[in-house]
Amino acid sequence: MRSLKTKFALFGAAFGLLLMTGMFAVAALLREPGVARLVAIPVALATIGGATWLAFLVGRRLTNALQQLNDTTHRMAEGDFSRPVPVVRNDELGDLQRTVDQMRKSLADTTITKNYLDNVLNSMVDAVFVVRPDGSIRSTNVAAQRLTGSSSDELLDRHIGSLLVAPELTEDERVARAAETGEAVLRNAAGQTLPVSFSGSELDSGDAHVQGRIYVARDITDRKRAERRIRYLARYDALTKIPNRMQFQHLLQQAIARALRSRTGLALLYLDMDHFKEVNDTFGHGAGDRVLEALTERLTNTLPADTVLGRLAGDEFALFIDGISESTAREAVRHLSRDILNVVAQPFYVGGQEVFLSASIGVALCPRDADNVVDLIRNADAAMYYSKQNGGNSCAFYSPEMNAASVERLMLKSKLKRAIERNEFVVAYMPKVDVADGHIVGAEALLRWRLPGHGDIPPSQFIPLAEENNLISAIGEWVLNRVCLDYRELAGAGRAPGRIALNLSLKQLRQASFILDYRSVFERHGVSPANLELEITETTLMANPKRTIGMLKELAELGVHLAIDDFGTGYSSLSALQQFPIGTLKIDQSFVRDANVDRNDATIVRTIIEMGRSLGMEVVAEGVETEGQLEFLRKAGCNFAQGRLFGEPCSAEELGAMLSRQAGTGRSPFPCFTEEARAIRDGSA
Repeated sequence: MRSLKTKFALFGAAFGLLLMTGMFAVAALLREPGVARLVAIPVALATIGGATWLAFLVGRRLTNALQQLNDTTHRMAEGDFSRPVPVVRNDELGDLQRTVDQMRKSLADTTITKNYLDNVLNSMVDAVFVVRPDGSIRSTNVAAQRLTGSSSDELLDRHIGSLLVAPELTEDERVARAAETGEAVLRNAAGQTLPVSFSGSELDSGDAHVQGRIYVARDITDRKRAERRIRYLARYDALTKIPNRMQFQHLLQQAIARALRSRTGLALLYLDMDHFKEVNDTFGHGAGDRVLEALTERLTNTLPADTVLGRLAGDEFALFIDGISESTAREAVRHLSRDILNVVAQPFYVGGQEVFLSASIGVALCPRDADNVVDLIRNADAAMYYSKQNGGNSCAFYSPEMNAASVERLMLKSKLKRAIERNEFVVAYMPKVDVADGHIVGAEALLRWRLPGHGDIPPSQFIPLAEENNLISAIGEWVLNRVCLDYRELAGAGRAPGRIALNLSLKQLRQASFILDYRSVFERHGVSPANLELEITETTLMANPKRTIGMLKELAELGVHLAIDDFGTGYSSLSALQQFPIGTLKIDQSFVRDANVDRNDATIVRTIIEMGRSLGMEVVAEGVETEGQLEFLRKAGCNFAQGRLFGEPCSAEELGAMLSRQAGTGRSPFPCFTEEARAIRDGSA
């Protein structure tokens, strides 16, 4: 490749040679006359013309190359990097062309990267602020401009802290606090303040032009509004807009603390509407809700301004007044109670009709009756039920002389009537386990009454009350529906739990429509009766043997399995058992408890197991709590076991999870059936 310098030297020599030739020709023209002059003239002209044409060609090529370079730099200055620079020379000018084209490519890559980054940032919903080390804004994205209501030029060089609201802090302190807490309040160009999430990170680079921080902000107005709504709903009743049970108890706790500090009195009034269920049953729950709203408005307008009113549940309300003297408290409460009963007695208009209602009020005083929230509410509740027991539409003060057991019984009896409609019943499942391998082969459905403010009420307390109130049939049907729903869901998920056992009472058996009701429930849910087992105690079985035999045979014909519960505690004989279509004997836990350590109990358990086996029945041991009991039952030939050794009664979801683990591993989900546990038991034996 010849260099540009060489080309210019050759061009100069050629041009000089031509020019000298032309000059000699002109000199000869001037000296030689005649023919010689005629020959010299064309030679001189051709030489000078050739030199001129050569100079023109060389100049044009240089001019074109320089013009291309000039056009390219102009396009690059305008941001157009799309057209490459043609490299047509092999000299220094060609090197310059290649260098300019390489610079074009580099600038094009840089510009594409910058444009891509700008597009990414501008597509973000979060506001992005890129700031210098001194806190001044270097650049922003579209979301930041939208959030602040300012253009990018207006935000440029502005301190990021000037956008945040915290007058008591410097701009740098505002930014530091916002980044630490993750939230801040931002004021936009229109003067509006917006809650924002706020976070930042360091831009670490050796280039001083890139160093600084990047902050990201997002408008969280909707989230803050939702949080306020959630906090409100957690503390206030959505229907009546007054404090709910949780908030009322919180306010009552504070008032009790104030009363104890100042040695003043406090009165708690517990109010329950009489026969309010009739309003819901007659006019519907929507009408009942409107009555409760109207009642709340009346009470609010009647009570002194500093009285706190709350809705505890359904149609149960409570209120307290504090700062009163113990000596005058009873008279003040009597006067207030009369006002409350009077406003309740005014007619309510439901569906164009007048409805007259009344209420029962119970009163407990602090510190006389109790000095804490739980006991004070419990005592006021007990007094309210005492008032209701005496006909309602009255007020009763709590007294320690009240029969606590009868008050509790009355309270449960009254609340039990609404337990189904308030969805207070829950069903827990106690797994039935194969003693041989620990696999779950079924479960027993255990009914619990989860009464707000009282915890779980065991069936032994409320089933007798349900039978007295003729509620047992409704409760039994609810349980059967719940169990069928749970069974269908578990089976539909591929986790069929085997047979589910339910307890059956004498009152249920005496219901004329008992068989029809059960058949309709099975048909409605599409659950085979063979998937359920009804448990009957020996006492129930022998109460009316002739009628019971007929009922149980009808159930057996439906496909329902039958079991004798708590076997061994009654007086049934072997011959009596043979009359009934019983398929399972359940050994009462009182015998199982000491069977592995007490010779008499061991004999009884072995006898029952042998009796069941001779009758072709399955035998289930109840109340198994230790591995020693389990090992005894296994050696005695018992089929199945239940008890807390296999965990507490669980929900349908938890039962399904255990069944899934069992199906997935092919092993028992209980630790007492591991190989190690078996080895320990065998070794100890």
